[in-house]
Amino acid sequence: MFYVADMMADGVYLIDGDSFTKIGFIATGIGTHGLYPSRDGTRLYVADRGTHKIHGPRKGKGSVSVIDFATRQVVATWPIPHGGSPDMGNVSADGRMLWLSGRFDDVVYAIDTTTGKVRKIKVGMEPHGLTVSSPQPGRYSLGHTGIMR
Repeated sequence: MFYVADMMADGVYLIDGDSFTKIGFIATGIGTHGLYPSRDGTRLYVADRGTHKIHGPRKGKGSVSVIDFATRQVVATWPIPHGGSPDMGNVSADGRMLWLSGRFDDVVYAIDTTTGKVRKIKVGMEPHGLTVSSPQPGRYSLGHTGIMR
């Protein structure tokens, strides 16, 4: 099964890995962009940028949707308080924190994966990628977007 984020469709397509055919769609939030599996492999964190634009506005309707892999349903939605633009990132080694760049808001988000509480950390202009330099799931990790093998 492949999970494919579609920024214009506001959700995640489910693709059968054998036939490469679309078998489903999960609506998440505006500008669905980045996908990050939880450390225990039970959930998928989906960064919803809050806009369909490549260069979006500040304080958009950004959020993080949480998909349960077993049911293939959204089990939680964590809005970015006062608006935001969650983009690319990764999950901490202990699985307790989801780190995402805030592309259009000059911040990094540290999101508690238990409660969904969001902390904003001011950084330089338009951060577009964020990797967690601790071990990632899988045999190899290529960083940035959580590409694992």
